[in-house]
Amino acid sequence: MPGQNLTRAEAEERSKIATVYHYDVELNLAENEETFTSKTVVDFDAHEGAETFLDLIADEVYSLEVNGEQRDTAAFQDSRIHLDGLKDRNRVTVVAKCRYMHTGEGLHRFTDPADGKSYCYSQFEVPDSRRVFAVFEQPDMKAQFTFHVITPADWVVFSNSPTPTPSDVDGLKRWDFTPTEQISSYITAIIAGPYVGKTGSLVSTDGREIPLGVYCRQSLESYLDADWVMDVTRKGFAFFEKEYGRPYPFRKYDQIFVPEYNAGAMENAGCVTFRDQYIFRAKPTAAELEGLANTILHELAHMWFGDLVTMRWWNDLWLNESFAEFMSHLCLAEGTEEWKNAWIGFMARKDWGMRQDQMPTTHPIVAPIRDLADVEVNFDGITYAKGAAVLRQLVSYVGRDNFFAALGKYFEKHAWQNTTLPDLMGELEAASGRDLEAWSKVWLEEAGVTLLRPDFNLNEDGTLGELAVVQETFTPGSSLRPHRLAVAGYDLVDGRIERTFHEELDVAGERTIVESARGIKRPALILVNDGDLAYAKIRMDEDSLRFATANIDKFEDSLTRSIIIASAWDMVRDAQMPARKFIDLVMAALPVEQDITVMGLWLRQLDTAAAYYTSNEERREVLERVAGRLLLLLRAASSGSDQQRLLAFAAARRATTQEQSEAIEHLRSSEDTLMGLDLDVELRWAFLTASVTAGIAGDLQIDQMLAEDATMTGEQKATQARTAKTDQAVKDAAFENFMYNPDLSNDMRIAAGRGYWAGASTKPELFATGAKKFFDTALDVWNTNTPHTAQSIMALGFPTPLAGRLDDVDVVAIGEQWLEEHKDAPAGLVRLLSESISEAQRAVAIQQL
Repeated sequence: MPGQNLTRAEAEERSKIATVYHYDVELNLAENEETFTSKTVVDFDAHEGAETFLDLIADEVYSLEVNGEQRDTAAFQDSRIHLDGLKDRNRVTVVAKCRYMHTGEGLHRFTDPADGKSYCYSQFEVPDSRRVFAVFEQPDMKAQFTFHVITPADWVVFSNSPTPTPSDVDGLKRWDFTPTEQISSYITAIIAGPYVGKTGSLVSTDGREIPLGVYCRQSLESYLDADWVMDVTRKGFAFFEKEYGRPYPFRKYDQIFVPEYNAGAMENAGCVTFRDQYIFRAKPTAAELEGLANTILHELAHMWFGDLVTMRWWNDLWLNESFAEFMSHLCLAEGTEEWKNAWIGFMARKDWGMRQDQMPTTHPIVAPIRDLADVEVNFDGITYAKGAAVLRQLVSYVGRDNFFAALGKYFEKHAWQNTTLPDLMGELEAASGRDLEAWSKVWLEEAGVTLLRPDFNLNEDGTLGELAVVQETFTPGSSLRPHRLAVAGYDLVDGRIERTFHEELDVAGERTIVESARGIKRPALILVNDGDLAYAKIRMDEDSLRFATANIDKFEDSLTRSIIIASAWDMVRDAQMPARKFIDLVMAALPVEQDITVMGLWLRQLDTAAAYYTSNEERREVLERVAGRLLLLLRAASSGSDQQRLLAFAAARRATTQEQSEAIEHLRSSEDTLMGLDLDVELRWAFLTASVTAGIAGDLQIDQMLAEDATMTGEQKATQARTAKTDQAVKDAAFENFMYNPDLSNDMRIAAGRGYWAGASTKPELFATGAKKFFDTALDVWNTNTPHTAQSIMALGFPTPLAGRLDDVDVVAIGEQWLEEHKDAPAGLVRLLSESISEAQRAVAIQQL
């Protein structure tokens, strides 16, 4: 039997056999801290005499009843309950012992070290409602769910339906919810504990008053800005109801910030959960606020795309995630005053998609998903960021009015049902009059990316004879694609960069002439994809690249600067530009950059370029130069600015010499001060970790800091700091802990892993033992952990920082040998390791420049 996996073929067969109507689920969360009793009553139709199965992950099934007949609980095997002898109408009752999780899957239970209070929350995407109740665990078997929850007296419970007034039962509370709307099991929710927060409301376009709630655990209440969250939510409601042409489909909207969360957030119908790291314990930067606002709007967009209308199977996951990603940025740009430049920030997301799309494991936006194991690793940059970028192209291709008219028809026709790609394409074709079959094939059903570059000839007087956009296939198997984009020219005029030419046009095929450029003076910079409308690799001609890099600080427009740097970064990753040149380019651009999201992206790329992409011969010198420059930029930054705060974190990460590390320590201890730099708890932890890495601070200072910050986050930061020590015994113990300790939560594992890799760029020899052991134990780790935990460990443990750094540890060779020797390994593990090996190969190739 396939156990906890489920194939697409099995799902299709099961949905033909059974039609489910209703689940009645009772959970007793007041029994103990390890397990809870779950009772599920399922009503469904089936073919007379048919057999099928329910999904359930549980310690034990106490009883099983089918149509009033007690069945042998031995029918529960391998995470499935076999059902046979079914009737036209069926009622199955399952009573089981289920287990709280500490991995962020199923029903997660957490005890807050700040006050000892315990909290629970569910996370069911992709297949984890079966950890809480017996269920047909697939998105196309929608039903109504009625939840009953028994809790300690001081708890409150949230679910998809409005929270009822509880009844008292022997000193406990019983919460009897009304039935939900017709929804998929993965977007049901149970959040229970002594949560606190604030309520409000808004009026929907159909006149209903929609209750709002924003909640968190008690120790974070003083940091929770519920009014701000509700303000963003109201703007999102107004925008989406208008653009979708359909009122909000559910009865209330709660947003709950929960601890030790694996994802950023989850679109449970009417009951969204967020990781509570989005509750800022220090003054947030503009980028952090934009990121939270985007996440709020992303999950709200799902109430229509994903919850009201749901993909039939996970190959159409893009119908959820690409749309939510696109619509959240569109709402930021057009539905708010604060984030009108959201498409600039989108470049950071697009970078994620482009990176994923150039890996050997790239896949179409509409991805082939054979089973649950496939989809578990498919929440990636292609499904989110590339999909959103392509949707932006689609809107231009069919016309905005046609696009949203089609969405209105789509929701009207398929409300509370499941859909596939042709359902949406059909509505878009009807609204626009365009045949989208060819467009869909090359954009949605083919993987990879194409490359766009300018090609031109000059007349004798220096004017352009002909300017063309040339398109080339870059990824094997990808076709040339239609693009809507702009081509522009820039010149230096009286000491300022000015755009002297601009044309928006459709690009298709191998070569597209830019007609309006004929006869104009050749601009110093010819920029394909001005305005960043297209999804493609962009190249500049040599003269344009030379001009752009020499004058990057003179461009007044952040988006133009970002396009230039994105092109340069792509050249670095393709081993066509040395990392040191990119570092110089970014260092010149940083002092004038005002968009904090873009600045954060550049600083992350700067980290990668300096630590991973420089040659062994020049690495130390480059690291020292980068750190020194960051310290200078920090001291020159405007007092109290977001730039100052971002540069402080970057300078701490990159401190290399003893002098640089002492400068960070002096800031931490306030021996040195910078006007306007708030030494909040997050920055102090970052400075302390840098000092521990350098050997300037140790356990005493960590213990002192933890005493001041005795919270879950404080414990994680302390773990990161302790494992940051550049000592062989500490590194070996840290590796054992985050790789193999089953008692660690995912967040604590990530903290230990991040600390472990501190110092790898300057002392790679400390990590040789762990690198070899990683490959020796990878298969065991994958097979003995839950899917999300296994993915976290593989991402944390892979020795990318050692690529090209040690003579006796050839990361690429060891990795390739592992793949050769484990051809039958689980597909998800092979995919993740293949991607990491590919990144290591890139690093080695770039180091050779």
